[in-house]
Amino acid sequence: MSKKRVVRIGIVGCGGIANGKHLPTLSKFDEVELVAFCDLVEERAEAARAQYGTADSKVYVDYRQLLADPSIEVVHVLTPNISHSEIAIAAMEAGKHVMSEKPMAKTAAMARAMVEAARRTGRKLTVGYDNRFRADSQMLYRLCRRGDLGEIYYGRALAVRRRMVPTWGVFLDEDKQGGGPLIDIGTHALDLTLWLMDNYRPKMVVGTTYHKLSSQANAANAWGSWDPAKFTVEDSAMGFVVMEDGASVAIESSWALNTRLVDEAKAVLCGTKAGADMLDGLHVNGEDLSQLYVKNVDLPKSKEGWGPTLEMRTWLDSIIHDTELVVKPEQALVVSEIIEGLYQSAKTGQPYLFESKKVG
Repeated sequence: MSKKRVVRIGIVGCGGIANGKHLPTLSKFDEVELVAFCDLVEERAEAARAQYGTADSKVYVDYRQLLADPSIEVVHVLTPNISHSEIAIAAMEAGKHVMSEKPMAKTAAMARAMVEAARRTGRKLTVGYDNRFRADSQMLYRLCRRGDLGEIYYGRALAVRRRMVPTWGVFLDEDKQGGGPLIDIGTHALDLTLWLMDNYRPKMVVGTTYHKLSSQANAANAWGSWDPAKFTVEDSAMGFVVMEDGASVAIESSWALNTRLVDEAKAVLCGTKAGADMLDGLHVNGEDLSQLYVKNVDLPKSKEGWGPTLEMRTWLDSIIHDTELVVKPEQALVVSEIIEGLYQSAKTGQPYLFESKKVG
């Protein structure tokens, strides 16, 4: 009997996304050993090790010490946006495969450096865009690739919250995060929409950011009132992307907005043969025999096996069986470039133009 293939994983950043997604999901897989935990707050790393670690797992406060362990094959980078690039590049240069949480990096230049490092080192690099792995996303992707929608020339990327401002950690710190809802949750919606459209060649963007509700004290909020003095990022951001082939994408993102129309990490697509949306389920609309129709697509009732579970399964398969990555770093880089372009447009009041390029 052949020996079971084991993937030894080190975790850098043991905060909310580690404990809410990565650690409980990775712990489901028999072929995974969580052998190292690193966090600037040592107690957080200790707590993660106690719950998820192996008997000989280690705790670090300096990620460089974790990377020095040659037995660690994979590193998950789950830190604030500003440090994704630095840690991921160092990990790949140390011979590790890397999953970085979204967004890929704080800036497009940092994200580009990560792609270059992956190519230089030959290590696998992916980004935690887990909404691609939902049941509705997987079904719609298959419909799009089969051609059911025809040429998809317009999309809407939706990440709209009414009052759900994350008040913990560094979410409100522009220096460490690079922005607010656009780079935090808008990035999920934009990634999902571009992936479904299979269009990664932006020509120009126009963006607006707002700081309208962030100055309110004692505001209603799902996670408690925010401190206006610490709210240095936008509370909402909107934008419009024009692709080289003429297709376009509208993006709406907010943490705080006076609206009843809320939805997060959802896409609406319009094609020459049909349209589709993820609003309150998955729907396909079109025309047949001179009649308009809307089809409601039945999806699995259970979420087990989808989302982060499928994301981690395909990530592990890419390492164990050398299969193709689902979230390619070149795709995640385009998402970062568009988001940065939207922020630049909002800052200057002018459209932001991209250089023509091919995405691998």
